[in-house]
Amino acid sequence: MLTFKNALAATLLFLSPFAHAEDLNTQLTAFFAQRLAGFSDEVTVKVRTQPNLLPSCEQPSFSVSGNTSLWGNVNVLARCANEKRYLQVAVQATGNYVVAAQSIARGTILQPGSVALKRGRLDQLPPRTMLDINQAQDSVSLRDLAPGQAVQLSMLRQAWRVKAGQRVMVIANGDGFSVNGEGKALNNAAVAQNARVRMSSGQVVSGTVGSDGNILINL
Repeated sequence: MLTFKNALAATLLFLSPFAHAEDLNTQLTAFFAQRLAGFSDEVTVKVRTQPNLLPSCEQPSFSVSGNTSLWGNVNVLARCANEKRYLQVAVQATGNYVVAAQSIARGTILQPGSVALKRGRLDQLPPRTMLDINQAQDSVSLRDLAPGQAVQLSMLRQAWRVKAGQRVMVIANGDGFSVNGEGKALNNAAVAQNARVRMSSGQVVSGTVGSDGNILINL
């Protein structure tokens, strides 16, 4: 009987760290599923840290740094009262991402039919793959894209709303007044970007490009 009890105790002692790791997998899956809501509806997490390095409490609090990707290999800070442990986890996330719906030549302005959404493993995609299809609308391709190719944010730029040499209207708004004037744009700029304008007086001013192409200055 003592031999059986000893063997049982040894077995439970051996299994305990692995059971704890499996419980952490479940907790971390819920943690990442909450943060990936709207991007992924299928999340699985696997803890890669050795069992003897896991936090000692049953329900630690988790956090990740703000600039950390939420899928792939991720470092997670687990806290238990005064204890801190850094965990290495592998996060698998499935969701929609943007792909080229047809061949797209460099310099092409993207239209609604130029891109489409595809479902797949987000953690297996190239860095900064586009997830929001609206970001591609009216953008300009910086390279040739093949049908089905994942679209990365670095592959596109916003279409110029103002081009260098173009005549533009400058609107300066202050406390209770507004002044308008015309000038010539000195650089290319998209909506919400900064544009420099040489006014008819020769003065150079700087403002933000509005959706209507006017240059807005707040005084």
